Amino acid sequence: MLELPAVRGTLTAQRSLADLTWMRVGGPADVLFQPADIEDLSAFLAALDPSVPVFPMGVGSNLIVRDGGIRGVVIRMGRGFNAIDIAGDDVIAGAAALDAHVARKAADAGLDLTFLRTIPGTIGGAVRMNAGCYGSYVADVLTSVTVVGRDGAISEVGADTLDLAYRQSTLPDGAVIVAARFRPAKAPPETLHQRMTDQLAKRDATQPTKDRTAGSTFRNPAGFSSTGRADDVHDLKAWKVIDDAGMRGATLGGAIMNTMHSNFLTNAGNASAADLEDLGELVRKKVYDSQGITLQWEIMRVGDRLDEDTAK
Repeated sequence: MLELPAVRGTLTAQRSLADLTWMRVGGPADVLFQPADIEDLSAFLAALDPSVPVFPMGVGSNLIVRDGGIRGVVIRMGRGFNAIDIAGDDVIAGAAALDAHVARKAADAGLDLTFLRTIPGTIGGAVRMNAGCYGSYVADVLTSVTVVGRDGAISEVGADTLDLAYRQSTLPDGAVIVAARFRPAKAPPETLHQRMTDQLAKRDATQPTKDRTAGSTFRNPAGFSSTGRADDVHDLKAWKVIDDAGMRGATLGGAIMNTMHSNFLTNAGNASAADLEDLGELVRKKVYDSQGITLQWEIMRVGDRLDEDTAK
């Protein structure tokens, strides 16, 4: 085990990450760190050898952990980071707060974060990926984030410094998001709750919400030009080019491109991370060969492949 600073939270060596991801695949982290609170995280990072890699992880809803696992320390934040507070016209949410919970609590206060209701995952991931749907995005409402730097320093960073774009952002090297502040539009609570009910019904009718997926596999081709806002949207859809390449329902090992929605890479029951990633790469090749379009992964893939481990 790595030589690590003392903590008030929990350190677990060789912790399997498969059960912490929606895909239910992946190898172990060298160390999983579950900090007690922001001070615990800050002290740990300040004392940690700078050469040790660090990877912040949410609930694994948009993630494939490769079968060889992740080197270094995986940080997974829990109860000490899931508070949701209303401060006047602002919503302040911890990085571990579930997007759906934030949307509901904001709606209770007449603040419109309804677009978060159907997005699986946590606020930390939503900020990092500039999450969005129904024409609204984190970039539209985020004012600042609180981060802990790799040196343990705690700071507040303005949203205008994050270069929020389509499914991406720029953060200081090694920074871990611990909270975010939003300033959404106002609307009657009953209107917002009804909108979320309608959105859930639409999602459940069109997406395989009960299957082992990690959300949309690929970004819509071209997607957004730079801002990540609705006025830059491109009409081409990833599912359509996958269908046109004949890859709806395609399988590899235990992985399948979902027959209900072909942009949902799915663990059909016994897939390895390699099955899932390799099927995704096969889809990318088929789409490029048939249409000259290069699909970009939306799912984050991290860690080592088992064959890479064997070669070391």
